[in-house]
Amino acid sequence: MLNEIILRDANLNDLPDIVDIYNSTIPGRMVTADLEPVSVESRIKWFHEHSPSFRPLWVAEYDGKICGWISFQSFYGRPAYNATAEVSIYIHSDFRGKKLGKFLLQKAIDACQELNIKTLLGFIFGHNEPSLKLFERFGFEKWAHLPNIAELDDLERDLIILGKRIN
Repeated sequence: MLNEIILRDANLNDLPDIVDIYNSTIPGRMVTADLEPVSVESRIKWFHEHSPSFRPLWVAEYDGKICGWISFQSFYGRPAYNATAEVSIYIHSDFRGKKLGKFLLQKAIDACQELNIKTLLGFIFGHNEPSLKLFERFGFEKWAHLPNIAELDDLERDLIILGKRIN
């Protein structure tokens, strides 16, 4: 399957699928701090904060269907941090557990030199063991532990910041 994945820059017509995949993760309380589904309209500004040459937003297609997406976000929004980006990966429920996360994270790492990214960050809930393990497999290290910073259904959750220097 992975050799049939097409990874491309997202376009505005992809936003409903991107939002659907994102919203599908909210009930599990493992991936995002949003508690209610977001609308396509509410994500338009976020979409336009991406650009293919600086902070891309890519969709992964399999058999003509968007099966996941990956975004690069600026860290802290100040010019001195331009060589640092946060990476986020979201996968359609039908494609989870099929190594698509590994595929996408490797593509993100591979693109860092061309994107002038020297440091890649992942912000992951402490109880999200699959994502923590995925990033650690790629050499990300725990750089910060923010205890009980998020409240999900009356449960306080930790946020772990993983980082990797790209050579």
